[in-house]
Amino acid sequence: MTELRPPSLLLWAAEVPRAAATVLSLATAWRLLQGARQGDGRPIMVLPGLVNSDRSTFVLRRYLASLGYRVEGWGLGRNFGTRTVGPEAELLFERVHGLATDCGEPVTLIGISLGGILARLVAHRLADDVREVITIASPYAGDPRATNVWRVYELVSGEKLDSDDVRARQQEIAAPLPVPTTAIWSRSDGLVNGLACHAPAEPGLNTVEIPGSHMGVQLRPRVMRTVADLLAAGQRQS
Repeated sequence: MTELRPPSLLLWAAEVPRAAATVLSLATAWRLLQGARQGDGRPIMVLPGLVNSDRSTFVLRRYLASLGYRVEGWGLGRNFGTRTVGPEAELLFERVHGLATDCGEPVTLIGISLGGILARLVAHRLADDVREVITIASPYAGDPRATNVWRVYELVSGEKLDSDDVRARQQEIAAPLPVPTTAIWSRSDGLVNGLACHAPAEPGLNTVEIPGSHMGVQLRPRVMRTVADLLAAGQRQS
């Protein structure tokens, strides 16, 4: 993996005020968001970021549902990594496989930060159940220490980044996916190095750079509209 440094202290310190500005921007973003193309009813699962739950993705899920998609949260509570999804992510695999089976078609996975990293793992292990993956500010392509939250991950997950199991899983997650993939990232992210959120050499990877903070990234109107446009571009043919 490419050696990268965590974001600067200046960017880190700006996270909270920039996140607050993101929330406030929702009040005037309706024109941008309402211009998106209607969806085709496909199943979508949104995976939250580190220590977050489905509450953190409610606005994004409601927006995509209003466009006509079948959108669900992951239903596993707060994202504490393997402590939540299981040592082999088996609980998350069960959720995705169950949704794909119920809908009779593969699921689109949208993952925020750690949720995107887990989404990539699912796509590797359950390729038949996954239609595409969209990661948002997910640092899967670099050293996990190229973030300002790696110690928090070790604390809440109970895993050590230097363990053989974690290293092997990181390599698998960073490998090219067998399904269409988009990485949304920011060079001005204050918690994770944006360059770790996409692999330039990954075949077929679509990347979209959107400036902004890490906290509340899934609430940023431009991010939500970009996700809607990505979904519209890949709509199934009737």
